[in-house]
Amino acid sequence: MAKTFQVLTLNKIAAVGLNRLPAARYVTGSEIAEPDAILVRSHNMQEMHIPHSVLAIARAGAGTNNVPVQKMSERGVPVFNAPGANANAVKELVITGMLLASRNIVPALHFTASLHGDDATLQKLVEDGKKHYAGTELRGRTVGIVGLGAVGRQVADAAIGLGMHVIGYDPNITVDAAWSLSAQVKKAHSVEDLLRHSDFVTLHVPLLDATRNLIDAKRVAAMKAGAVLLNFSRDAIVNEDAVLAGLESKHLRCYVCDFPTHKTQGHPGVVALPHLGASTQEAEENCAVMVVEQLRDYLEHGNVVNTVNFPNLTMPRESASRLAVANANVPNMLGQISTTLAAAGINIHNMTNKSRGEMAYTLVDIDTALTDALIAQIAAIPGVLMVRALPLEAEE
Repeated sequence: MAKTFQVLTLNKIAAVGLNRLPAARYVTGSEIAEPDAILVRSHNMQEMHIPHSVLAIARAGAGTNNVPVQKMSERGVPVFNAPGANANAVKELVITGMLLASRNIVPALHFTASLHGDDATLQKLVEDGKKHYAGTELRGRTVGIVGLGAVGRQVADAAIGLGMHVIGYDPNITVDAAWSLSAQVKKAHSVEDLLRHSDFVTLHVPLLDATRNLIDAKRVAAMKAGAVLLNFSRDAIVNEDAVLAGLESKHLRCYVCDFPTHKTQGHPGVVALPHLGASTQEAEENCAVMVVEQLRDYLEHGNVVNTVNFPNLTMPRESASRLAVANANVPNMLGQISTTLAAAGINIHNMTNKSRGEMAYTLVDIDTALTDALIAQIAAIPGVLMVRALPLEAEE
């Protein structure tokens, strides 16, 4: 009988994604005590007790700072995400943010909302007051994009379409990303180089130790006078005190972000939105479909695509029995696994292995089924974090 997988949902996951899990093999719900996997969006899992039954966590979005990734790595549990699935939604909000700032839309809306009187009175008040909200056009201005992943590249394309000049900086850009980047994007040699030449600066990097307080007082000072800073990535990438000081001195024109805080609340130079970056029906559905398909492929076949802690590794199935091993990236691990299988008289049909930092992952297709005793023997090898037997079941 095929194994039935229990999947705990910590947030509402779009039905179009959950429907990708066949009812005959998957049970989903918010009250599952011993889940095989967890689907999450924004729920904070950092202090949550995560049962040892959990084989994988899938976050329906790009960032995973709400998931205890390091703890899961130590247990050999992959943390999946959905890079690029919400890129269009974030891109559109970034363009909206630039327009809100350049055309003084928010104070203009507040102004008109405060007016009272008949039509003739309103018309006079509008004509007298509109000069205070005159703005600038985006066309011909320069936007600097820090981080040229899926979102950053889409922002670049949209800005070019609006007639803007684009400068980009990303020391970790992948080959595929570089190939898909428009030739009109000029390369900055450093963050400071980008800041000096940009009328708008938009940040699209993950929150890591290296990016925390990426925009600090020194870098605010390096920005072009009158520049607009946009942050739709993570709040801690920007040092709020430094930005507020830049606004008070009029060195910065505006700070547009997706993260309201008590420090910025009500500040006339801050446009803070309620974390709307990925809040579209399309983005939620795209993220759900992407992570559910990745999760199912891992649970049933051991394939890994788009995790933040495992190497990408997929292998077509060539036999009915498969072994998946997550282990520390140490010498002679493959040798020990293959020696253990050989000693049990098991022939290896196909085998592949990849590593990523301290983590390594191996898939082995074998000609005979694995016994519980053999799985326990492999699990006992020093450095092995998780072992799974994956028999090939009939497709639903």
